[in-house]
Amino acid sequence: MRENLHRFFRAARGAGVHVSPAESIDAMRAVAQVGISDRAVLRDALLLTLAKSQDEKNALGDCFDLFFSQPEPRQDQPEADNDDAQQDADQPPSSGDPGEGRPPEGLGPLAQMLLSQDRNTIAAAIAGASGAASLSDIRYSTQRGIFSSRILDAMGLQRLRDDLDGLTATNPALAERLRAALDALRETVRDTVSQGLALYAREEAENLRNEILRNAPLARIERRHVAEMRALIRQIARRLRERYSKPRKRQRRGHLDVRRTLRRNAAWGGVPFLTAWKRKHRDRPKIVALCDVSGSVAQVSDFFLLLIHSLHEVVDDVRSFAFSSHLIEVSDILESKSPEEAMSEIMSKVGFGSSDYGSSLVDFEKGFMSTLTPQTTVIVLGDARSNNLDPRADILRRISDRSKRLVWLNPEGRLAWGFGDSEMPRYATFCSVVRQCATAQQLERAVSDIVATYQ
Repeated sequence: MRENLHRFFRAARGAGVHVSPAESIDAMRAVAQVGISDRAVLRDALLLTLAKSQDEKNALGDCFDLFFSQPEPRQDQPEADNDDAQQDADQPPSSGDPGEGRPPEGLGPLAQMLLSQDRNTIAAAIAGASGAASLSDIRYSTQRGIFSSRILDAMGLQRLRDDLDGLTATNPALAERLRAALDALRETVRDTVSQGLALYAREEAENLRNEILRNAPLARIERRHVAEMRALIRQIARRLRERYSKPRKRQRRGHLDVRRTLRRNAAWGGVPFLTAWKRKHRDRPKIVALCDVSGSVAQVSDFFLLLIHSLHEVVDDVRSFAFSSHLIEVSDILESKSPEEAMSEIMSKVGFGSSDYGSSLVDFEKGFMSTLTPQTTVIVLGDARSNNLDPRADILRRISDRSKRLVWLNPEGRLAWGFGDSEMPRYATFCSVVRQCATAQQLERAVSDIVATYQ
């Protein structure tokens, strides 16, 4: 059962349920308490210990039902034909033989099993052979034939073929019955492999799809892939939360401070019962994010806002602003509401307008310039296209002077910077870092690098 649970955890991860080593240990302890005899109780125990949201609970329930449902062994013949074949198999009759009605002696285990038509025994044998064939390693639909052959070989297919050759010469009727049973076994094994593919290949397929989406231009995501891209951005945000969460890890001690240690232990004659360590001072992180939500970046602004929403869960002090033709603060919205609700409210208030970077920078200077300190990192997410209006690069220079650093993340390709109404080259003069963030992967790397500097 332990091995089965490990395979189940692997299938659950493929279904999108995050199962950490600690959670898997908790689940195994719960299973040890409730046992495995009652399937409903086992299901509830796993859902309670592993699922952390309603979506995960639904996914885990479906995964459990699929994982613990065994394909029914198929009948090789109708019931009436089985009776006739059984009579043929018992020829020549032997009166008073206690083994009458059983498969003939001398056949291999697989042949005996198939002729006995014991469904439970066949199902158990397939399950054991699936483990021996490492069915949990299946990843692609093209591997179905390979794993089917491995399972049949583990069950003793070679010996069964020898039995068929012998019976074809001595008892053709029984050979025909055994051949039909083998065909039914092949179908059952194929069903088992298909079930394994549905369980274990989802993670690989999901990873492949995510890798394609991670490198796809955000501005050209097809409508049918928008939901998947949002889910991918949520995964990126979750990784950022897990890697750079607000509760700081205990600071590393560093080098021994000899002077402070001696002073602290003067009462004990200098015996160092109490130690003092030199610690590197780190500034408290402070981030100000300015996000363009105008019509020119409408397709990527959702993804930008999702990442900014994650910053509020990662960094203690974050002030967020959104703008198109004018600028408003959206920190409270992002702090108090879910990502979907926050994005909808922000876009309804200031989104899809005609971009005016100069006017938005004026709004920031008038109302929020005092929020900047020498410890502040300012992040601007936008394409720097200001519709040929005054870009007010002088305000951006003052923002750069007042802050620790100014980072600009642009969703457009570098070849487009400076053409048309793009003011990117002028703005870049005052930026500490300028990064192209045309894909989800580039966006994740940029935000991760920014947050990592505060750890």
